[in-house]
Amino acid sequence: MSGPRPKTCAACGRAIAPVELYYRFTLVLEGEQDVIGTAARPGTPDAEDELATLLKRLEDGSESSEELEAQVHWERGGSVCGTCRAVLVRTLSAPPDVAEPH
Repeated sequence: MSGPRPKTCAACGRAIAPVELYYRFTLVLEGEQDVIGTAARPGTPDAEDELATLLKRLEDGSESSEELEAQVHWERGGSVCGTCRAVLVRTLSAPPDVAEPH
């Protein structure tokens, strides 16, 4: 008879004992960019020109579709131990003025 599968903390790599409290997470990062100017209203010739320019730039670019997708969508899920949970929550909850530069 087998018990629960062993878990490993996705942040620190430590093995999480079956009796230890752990936290499951799912993180999705989706990139966005306001590429159409705010002055051009949808359906107007200016907006259509901006969209056509953007599409041309994407078609002429050197990035593959996989590279473009990697720039705008990333997902990760797993489990973290209690110590790493505290660090992650503190990091993601920090007000912008406290954030360290990257």
